[in-house]
Amino acid sequence: MIYLDNAATSWPKAPSVCDQMKYYLDCVGASINRGVYAPAQEVGLKTLTLREQLAAFFHHPDPNHVILTSGCTAALNLAIKGLLHPGDHVLVSSLEHNAVMRPLVQLGVAFDRVPCDTEGFLRCDLLEPLLRPNTKLVILNHASNVCGTVQNAEAVGRLCKLHGIPLLLDAAQSAGHVAVDFEAFGLSALAVPAHKGLLGPQGIGALLVTPEFAARLAPLLAGGTGSVSDSEEIPPYMPDRFEPGTPNLPGIFGWSAAMDYVNQIGLDELRRHEVGLTEAFLNGLAEIDGIRVAGTKDMSRRVGVIGVDFDHIDNAEAADRLEREFGILTRCGMHCAPAAHKALGTFPQGVVRFSVSAFTTESEIDAAINAVRTLAEER
Repeated sequence: MIYLDNAATSWPKAPSVCDQMKYYLDCVGASINRGVYAPAQEVGLKTLTLREQLAAFFHHPDPNHVILTSGCTAALNLAIKGLLHPGDHVLVSSLEHNAVMRPLVQLGVAFDRVPCDTEGFLRCDLLEPLLRPNTKLVILNHASNVCGTVQNAEAVGRLCKLHGIPLLLDAAQSAGHVAVDFEAFGLSALAVPAHKGLLGPQGIGALLVTPEFAARLAPLLAGGTGSVSDSEEIPPYMPDRFEPGTPNLPGIFGWSAAMDYVNQIGLDELRRHEVGLTEAFLNGLAEIDGIRVAGTKDMSRRVGVIGVDFDHIDNAEAADRLEREFGILTRCGMHCAPAAHKALGTFPQGVVRFSVSAFTTESEIDAAINAVRTLAEER
């Protein structure tokens, strides 16, 4: 089996992720903020460690403003639904995922899509003319889950700062793949998952926010936090204000172990590995007739997400045959991002998406190239 669906969820996970999750379940077991005995203290310290790891990794100045969530989708929903109201206006890129678009549609807020070029790059020159007096938020998909194109978040951040509008960055496909610098990008909020490029478990993510953004954010959930238990009011301080209930503690132990691994290897080395594999894949695909590859070929501006559109075979059939005949696991279709496919010219047929990870090998890339060639050249 060749697993090339890492944009959906990375596999295998970083070493010791499973061990740490099992360790929590077998040897710790306690909840957080619900006791002062030793296991509860260990859980509290591990949770603080994870906040510190994430703050350092993303160059965020305050671990207390790292809100742990059930995933990147939950983080995006918290930022969007906690901030916006009907009558507000939002700017989004043309490549946004449904984790952004569905909350906006559900809220009924007005939005405009900033156009992208044929490679998926945001037309930054068209952003300012779309701003309105009631524009309350700009949301940017940092790296496309359809074609791998990486946006210039720093340039967008400068524009947002100039106009005093918060920028929310969706780093679902960039965290762990390229540098994401909260302060340098001028972000107000950053949504990240554990289970993709950071090689951690599913069911946990984070929203990193500035104090100013947090002050404007309404909690979506309320309940016990183990703090201020003599009051029925939501705690006013961070991060308790946004973290009621019992968190995913096995996930916290697992994600912390994954961050240790990512930091040990280093983002530069992980990036070098991914670039090498992606470049080899793209070069191999360029020699094959009967397919189209979405996105840019500029390796400095993309991640290892490769969308392939077959000319002479239905993409769903191609993905099915890749598994049945070659043991290659991919994802085909709309990838929960119909607007992105429309912008890239791959709607309604979608693409077959190949996505690499830190554990993908050169031989697996060679096998994928040969399999695509076999399917594409059939007549």
